Amino acid sequence: MSDWYAQGAPLDAIPVDDRAAQYGDGLFETVAIRHGEPRFWSSHCERLTIGCDRMGLPALDSDLLLSQLRSAIEQSEVDSRFATAKIVVAAAVGQRGYQRTTEDRSSIRIGLFDSKQLAAEAYQAGIAARVCQTRLAIQPALAGIKSLNRLEQVLARAEWDDPSVFEGLMLDTDDRLICGTMSNVFLCSGNSIVTPAITRCGIAGVMRRQVLAELEKAGRTVDVRDVEIAELMNADEVFISNSQFGIVPVDRVNAARFAQRDVSREVMGLLSSIGVEECSI
Repeated sequence: MSDWYAQGAPLDAIPVDDRAAQYGDGLFETVAIRHGEPRFWSSHCERLTIGCDRMGLPALDSDLLLSQLRSAIEQSEVDSRFATAKIVVAAAVGQRGYQRTTEDRSSIRIGLFDSKQLAAEAYQAGIAARVCQTRLAIQPALAGIKSLNRLEQVLARAEWDDPSVFEGLMLDTDDRLICGTMSNVFLCSGNSIVTPAITRCGIAGVMRRQVLAELEKAGRTVDVRDVEIAELMNADEVFISNSQFGIVPVDRVNAARFAQRDVSREVMGLLSSIGVEECSI
């Protein structure tokens, strides 16, 4: 079940000349709603603000946006105790062609979706992942932010229909590991923890940010840098992060197996202590 809203009113349709639909000209955030509240709201707003500046969209009023989100949550029949909100910020409708209208405004739409927690087994035994053939194009102007153009992820996700495979890991066109189709990736080898740099392409996830912050508070250093695929396959432990499920350990990627869970359990404990209830398993 899902409900959509714009300017506090239910939304049933968008114009056919909408720039989000025509060109993917905009941004989005996927926010975990837990017990009626948006989780890590300030981080989502900060990424939206960075994205609007990067894409030349009008600056957002974060207080107004939060008010509109709360209004959508109150009106929706979706169970807000455990739900997902999608916020779409798109350039205003204008004339045909790539050039935007000169109007200093954006369209904002908020969708509420039913959600459910991953099975406890995923957190305890880990998930299966695969390496995707579809590559992420290098484009520093869009690296880190969540633009509406997700065709690379769509193509990558279409590569498999095996229900036992939870996630696909994506490389860039220079064969560097970047992220998953819906997650960020962390590798552990010995005492080191590494996550790929998101400077050329990929999304800098809100949960990735929390993991980095909590590990720093715990006195653990995370090396953020380029990662080759061979380093992934030879790691002692791998886990992925996402705003909806927190983090889950990876049991295997293709034929490589990862038996260790120590760092994953440590990170789950850290996240659980700041309210990521999914990680309290």
